[in-house]
Amino acid sequence: MTSSDAVLQIVALPASGPWPTVDPFLFCVHHDDAYPPGDGRFGPQADLRGRQMGSDFSGKDGWSMYHGAEIPGFPRHPHRGFETVTFVRRGLIDHSDSLGAAARFGRGDVQWMTAGAGVVHSEMFPLLDQDGPNPAELFQIWLNLPAADKMVEPSYTMLWGDRLPVYQLLDDDGRRSIVTVVAGRFDGGGTSVNGFDSPPAPPPNSWASRPQSDTAIWHVQLDAGATLRLPAATGPETVRTAYVFEGDHVQLAGHRVDNSHAAVLDAAATVEVQAGRRPAELLVLQARPIGEPVAQYGPFVMNTRAEIEAAFGDYQRTGFGGWPWPEDGPVHGSDPVRFARHADGRVEWPDRDPSVPGRA
Repeated sequence: MTSSDAVLQIVALPASGPWPTVDPFLFCVHHDDAYPPGDGRFGPQADLRGRQMGSDFSGKDGWSMYHGAEIPGFPRHPHRGFETVTFVRRGLIDHSDSLGAAARFGRGDVQWMTAGAGVVHSEMFPLLDQDGPNPAELFQIWLNLPAADKMVEPSYTMLWGDRLPVYQLLDDDGRRSIVTVVAGRFDGGGTSVNGFDSPPAPPPNSWASRPQSDTAIWHVQLDAGATLRLPAATGPETVRTAYVFEGDHVQLAGHRVDNSHAAVLDAAATVEVQAGRRPAELLVLQARPIGEPVAQYGPFVMNTRAEIEAAFGDYQRTGFGGWPWPEDGPVHGSDPVRFARHADGRVEWPDRDPSVPGRA
């Protein structure tokens, strides 16, 4: 196989909204918001007139309120049958859920939530800085669950940013690339800049926890003109998609892939990536497909329509445990310290003691 054969398809990404994905990935969206100073109540210090409040995806003035009415974000909503992987590069997210769990995370952290049999959660973007801007940037990825695991007990795992492997690579001309590994391994060489070679394990019922799934999630940054080789995957059925979201373009295996485009790659090939005239960034999603029927309606992803109808019935009857919070979109105070409080009472404080979780 020649390297030019490795690019199977190039597709344009929509100007807004989710990016196209391949089984087992169901959804991927990149939110990048230049929020203004906060108003002291965790919302924007700005006039909100002219926005469709409750469903503002306008990007007006460089930011959106999404489903938030006063604070940007996504107030309570249900999920069943899949996982959400939320990778936050800038800003903070406040998580609250129907199990009574809560978290504040961001600045490189990842929350990996297994919705399983059903959970209601809220993801709010509190604007803590009242004197300066509050930039927020994140990826949310939906990863399907196999039928055998769709009804497991819901939970979430925190992958704190300072424990994710970060590799620095220099090409023959000394130009730099940085690879952050959210899932899987990166065997493309380079030096670990933080001493970690493997990311924390995903939740035990995740498709990504099965070695044969060959799942990987990489964030790639390249200096202008820098060259990097993406190593071949291990599985013969593995599918790899590279999304270009910063820079002017990259060359992927000899093919020009412009910004706001994605390339589906033959994962069995080692692929050379070269940035164009400007620094570039890519998100790489890779996995072997689950290969099962998918029935999806909004926040529920099952295998059959009957299971979707059952999900609606269960949610209407039980609320997936109810909502133990006084607001639909709780915010966890003005202290920027990150934490995670799990439903079993376990508490993590990465800013205070990254090695020993405490207990509430």
